[in-house]
Order: sequence, then structure tokens, then C-alpha cells
Amino acid sequence: QLQLVESGGGLVQPGESLRLSCAASGFTLDYYAIGWFRQAPGKEREGVSCISRSGGNTNYADSVKGRFTISRDNAKNTVYLQMNSLKPEDTAVYFCAADLNMFRTMCGITSKYDVWGQGTQVTVSS
Repeated sequence: QLQLVESGGGLVQPGESLRLSCAASGFTLDYYAIGWFRQAPGKEREGVSCISRSGGNTNYADSVKGRFTISRDNAKNTVYLQMNSLKPEDTAVYFCAADLNMFRTMCGITSKYDVWGQGTQVTVSS
């Protein structure tokens, strides 16, 4: 069974940092683009960032550019989202997802993703 599990969420104050992890089981992440998404209460889910299977292509939503960094460690079968300078508007449930199209060499935060994790809560509040 293909599964993604997010971890690393929590409650932080504005300006602080968190690192989210997305670990895979049942399949190897090496071959797939991975995206991070978030959904705040009462809002639609939005794409935050993605990384291509090689790691050579990354994309970010304008709202997080310069503050968030996506990376992958294929040896650990894990993708990370480093979030710095967090703001209250970053509060949301964060999900990771895998694009199972092995032929896609780039990534997009508006692309179709096939396998989703359950999410991890990030709350930024003073």
C-alpha cells in the first residue's frame, strides 16, 4: 500500500521555524515529484511547493518564496519542507503528495498528485 506520512508540525510563534517531513512507505520516492500543500480553516487547499524527482526543479507559491525551502533525501525516502520566518497566515494543515507520473521531469504546484498523506497541523500564533 502506498502511503505518505507527514510529521514535524506544531505550535510556534511568529518568526520561528519548523521543518516538516514527508516519509513514504510502500514505494520509493526517487521516481516521483513531491508536492507540499496546505489548507487553512474555511479556505481551499493551496499548493505551497514542489520538487522534481531529481531535485533539480523546485517551485514555490509566491506567499512562501524566500521563506520556505523544499528538499529531498532519497536515501531516507523522505522529502522536507523547511519553513522559516513563519507568519500567522501560514497556519494550516500541511499535506504532502506524490505525482506518480514517472515520465514527468519537472514539478508543478498545480499539477495532479496521486498519493496524499493525512496532514500535519502547523499553527503560528503569539
